[in-house]
Amino acid sequence: MIKFNVISKNPRWKNYIKNPDTYINRQISKLNQNQKKYKNKSIICTLLLSENKEIKKLNKKFRNKDQITDILSFPSLDKKKLKKKLKNEKEIYLGDIIINLNKIKFKKNIKKFQLEFNKLWIHGLVHLFGYDHKNDKDFLTMLKIEKKFLSYLN
Repeated sequence: MIKFNVISKNPRWKNYIKNPDTYINRQISKLNQNQKKYKNKSIICTLLLSENKEIKKLNKKFRNKDQITDILSFPSLDKKKLKKKLKNEKEIYLGDIIINLNKIKFKKNIKKFQLEFNKLWIHGLVHLFGYDHKNDKDFLTMLKIEKKFLSYLN
């Protein structure tokens, strides 16, 4: 079972998602119902809801990129180690996802905003599972998984 710890230091997020923790947990519940692969596991990750200043600072500190971005993902394990842990352990900490409110489009349409938000955290989650998009083949693999996960939320 996948679980998220949601941290939101910025009250502006509540203009778009009244209770981010409840919203994410509802979405994760849908994902867990359809993704039986991890039902006997406790897979935990943290989602930090941020804005430009905070994500730029984290991007600079951890990736040495002095720029604003829409999302950052920090896997705690590489794909090989994760696979081993998934076989042998019940509880696994996947890592952290940071999403920038300022980079999500459609702020005037809550449904479209939520869809964009869902695309971002799912993208981050797939990164935490060890996938990347450094080449076209990896990009297509990741996109396929993201679309599958998104379909569970509808």
